[in-house]
Amino acid sequence: MRAIITGAASGIGQAAAFRLAEDAAKRGTPARFVIADLTEDRLDRTDAGLRARGAETHRAWGDISLEDTALHIVATAREKIGGLDLLVSNAGDFSSAPLAELSTSEFDRVFAINTRAAWLLAKAAYPMLRDSRGCVIATSSLAGVNPQPPFGSYSPSKAALIMLIRQLAQEWGPDGIRCNCVCPGATRTGRTEGFYQQQGVERERAARIPMQRIAESTDIAKGISFLASPDADYISGINLVVDGALEGALMPLFATSKVD
Repeated sequence: MRAIITGAASGIGQAAAFRLAEDAAKRGTPARFVIADLTEDRLDRTDAGLRARGAETHRAWGDISLEDTALHIVATAREKIGGLDLLVSNAGDFSSAPLAELSTSEFDRVFAINTRAAWLLAKAAYPMLRDSRGCVIATSSLAGVNPQPPFGSYSPSKAALIMLIRQLAQEWGPDGIRCNCVCPGATRTGRTEGFYQQQGVERERAARIPMQRIAESTDIAKGISFLASPDADYISGINLVVDGALEGALMPLFATSKVD
C-alpha cells in the first residue's frame, strides 16, 4: 500500500497512519507512506510510530491551503514511493467567529484548508490514483451535516467537502477510483483535549451521546481503515458518520415525556 496522509502529526491523521500500517502488516503487504503536516518537526512522533510498525515513511510539509504544497506532497509520493493507492485528506482547521463577525480573509482561509486543499491534492494525485484504481478518503465532520455555532465558516466548509467527495466519486468512478468521507462526531484529539479537561465538560457531552462516551482518534481511524480496505471495494460516494449515534440523538433532545 502506498499512501499520502495529511494532518498526520497528531490526532485522527496520526491514528489513521498507525492503523493503516498495522492493516498492511497483517496482510503481509509493505506499507509506504508520505506523511504531511505544517512543519517537518511536527512529524517526528508519527514517523517513529510508523517505522516501529514496519512501514516506510517519507515526509512532506507546508501550508496545505497553497497549491504548491499540494503539488509538493504528491510529487514526493511519485518520487519516493513510486505511485499512490490511497490519499487520506485529513488536514483541517476552524475559526471560532460567528458569521456576522467573520472576516472575508478568515472565511476564505478555512475553506482553503478544509475544502480546496482536498481538491488540489486529489487533482494532483489523479493520474497515480487512476493507474492504481485507488482510493480517496477525506475527513469531514458532523458539523458538515449539522450547523455548529459559533464556528461560522467551519460547518459550511465541511459540508462543501462532503459534496466535493461525492462529485469526485461520480467523475472518477469510471476510472476505478473510490472517493468517500469519514465524518467524526465529538472526538478527543490534541486540539480538543484542553476543552475536555475543563471540569464537567466530558461528562456533560458524553451524556448526550447514546454510546455514552467521547470518541478517540482511534475510533475514527477504524472508519478510515474500513473505507480503505478491500471490504469496501464497491463503496464510493458515501459520508461514513462515526459519532456513537450522536446525530440521531439531536432531535430527541427536544422530545417531551408526554405526547398530547
